[in-house]
Amino acid sequence: MARRSTGKGGSWEWSRTAQTRRSMLQAAREVFSEHGFADANVSDVVARAGSSVGSLYHHFGGKTELFLALFEEHQAAHEEAAASSVAAAKKAGVRDPVELFITGARAFLEGSWARRDLAMLFMDGDGPPGFELIRRTRGREWVRQNAVLLGAGDTPMGRLTVSVLTSVIGEAAREVATCDSEDEARDVVEAAVALIRRFDPLTAPAPAAGPEA
Repeated sequence: MARRSTGKGGSWEWSRTAQTRRSMLQAAREVFSEHGFADANVSDVVARAGSSVGSLYHHFGGKTELFLALFEEHQAAHEEAAASSVAAAKKAGVRDPVELFITGARAFLEGSWARRDLAMLFMDGDGPPGFELIRRTRGREWVRQNAVLLGAGDTPMGRLTVSVLTSVIGEAAREVATCDSEDEARDVVEAAVALIRRFDPLTAPAPAAGPEA
């Protein structure tokens, strides 16, 4: 990645570099979404970005790095939206962990609709070697963050509960991304929220009594 110039015109040069990267990421989003990773061609990306192969390799290093940069940007947008929504809810006085969890889930699912092409690409599309491990690692971190938000203890029941709820959101995101309309996507979001509330994750059932001696 080009560094900021300290001489005259440095800020303009930095802005141009940022715009070049943005154009390439947008072009990559279109090409990967249309063809998948394996069948996507670097030449198609640079043609849509109005750039050159040399410039792409300068900024990203290659097709794999471009795909991963797009994935990281998508994940960062999810995380920022969820964190901002939860922070706003806390500021408004919401303290119930389940309601805060639902607030973050709504933001995540709304992002899955807004970026449904990327959601489908990263959930069900192909990827470069090692991408599946990256995705699983990110998923485990997502579960950990949800456990913190819910205040779930480090017990088998707590870990299972958070894993199940995280899976509910993930599957709902897949359904949202395949919806034909925003109204349909909104219905899926509400169904997911209702399922989370019905599950009542912070109220674990009492263990069954064993047989009397």
